[in-house]
Amino acid sequence: MRKWSVIMFLFLGLGLISFLPQTEAKQQMVYVVPIEDTVEKGLNAFLSRSINTAEEEGADMIIFDVNTPGGAVDAAGKIAKSISETKLHTVAFVNNQALSAGAYISLSADEIYMVPGATMGAAAVIDSAGNAADKKAQSYWLAALKTAAEQNGRDPIYAQAMADESINLPKYGAEKGRLLTFTAEQAEKAGYSEGTVAGRAELYSRLGIENADIRQLDESFAEKLARFITHPVVVPILLTLASIGLVMELYTPGFGLPGLTGMLSLLLFFYGHMVSGLAGYESLLLFVAGVILIILEVFVPGGLVGVLGLAGVVGSLFMASDNVSHMAVSLLIAFAAALILSIILVKVFGRKMKFFKKIILTDSTSTESGYISNRSRVELIGKTGLAATDLRPSGTVIIDDERIDVVTEGSFISKGTTVKVIKTEGSRIVVREAGQLKD
Repeated sequence: MRKWSVIMFLFLGLGLISFLPQTEAKQQMVYVVPIEDTVEKGLNAFLSRSINTAEEEGADMIIFDVNTPGGAVDAAGKIAKSISETKLHTVAFVNNQALSAGAYISLSADEIYMVPGATMGAAAVIDSAGNAADKKAQSYWLAALKTAAEQNGRDPIYAQAMADESINLPKYGAEKGRLLTFTAEQAEKAGYSEGTVAGRAELYSRLGIENADIRQLDESFAEKLARFITHPVVVPILLTLASIGLVMELYTPGFGLPGLTGMLSLLLFFYGHMVSGLAGYESLLLFVAGVILIILEVFVPGGLVGVLGLAGVVGSLFMASDNVSHMAVSLLIAFAAALILSIILVKVFGRKMKFFKKIILTDSTSTESGYISNRSRVELIGKTGLAATDLRPSGTVIIDDERIDVVTEGSFISKGTTVKVIKTEGSRIVVREAGQLKD
């Protein structure tokens, strides 16, 4: 009986277990995010959004598909910081090249995989003129590369050799005087790559995510446009177009294509920097306030309002940029272009432009044009008359019943004396006592 009771309890237990809710294994979620073209501030905004999206969606892993020749150091620093701080597992898939800033970003990932023929390295920091940066910038960059390598268990000497040509690593083709650039095989051998894979399919297999929910995140049109607009080369071009367009608008009646081009260039500038997260509405509001003050200068004399307006416009441009030196150079280029264009337009077309006809006197008051500043009385030379007043030496004489203001040669002539006109100099009529001999 006891035996049957035990059997009954076993069957009952099995039955209850069969009715319990079954938990299925959670499917992995993986986001694939491209890092392509030049590294700049617009890319940082896109990658920050991508990492936030992956975290909010509960992803398990982010794969960064890297193919970049490098770019801005400050932008690379922010991107690397975002990658290092995320709690998600990160993988850098070097699909072609990860040079300079791209190498630094890749080193910030937990794992690195490369395709055959891919390269990673050559991370020297240079300035906007293409020359080696100063020692302070180089020291910062070497420290950043070292930290990125160490935090993921990689030997920092190779990361430093990518930016310091004094480090001698002939085994990897980086003799003294040359920067280190890893091939896929060299990176794997040095422990800088977890493996070389033929493509994404093999990468997914190596990571064990063949059956994962893999989601591709791409840049939106707005982000692509923002990346283009915030490129270090495009910014001075936009500002130059804006200054030239607005200057040319002064030379044409009404509001036409030049003015539209200038305003559109400025709007694109602020749009790109706002989408990239570099500028806020406060910079745009300051710019609008500056423009309003400049317009008011036309109606308010004194010049102070115009100066404040110009300061507001320039200040708003600096607020929209996180690189003061680059913005200063861009503005100097734009102002120089506008100044040169203004000089050319004034010298060549100034007299033909309606705008200048309104503010510049183009008529000359010449005798040929019929203008006479002082009437010359040459017809009086040789005529005589009576002094109506004492000439001391100036006074009045009457010639042909006309009262005329005259001067003597310096002598005193009393009233009622007969005088003779000896010369005229514009409005100045010189007389001498009649019959007086010339010395």
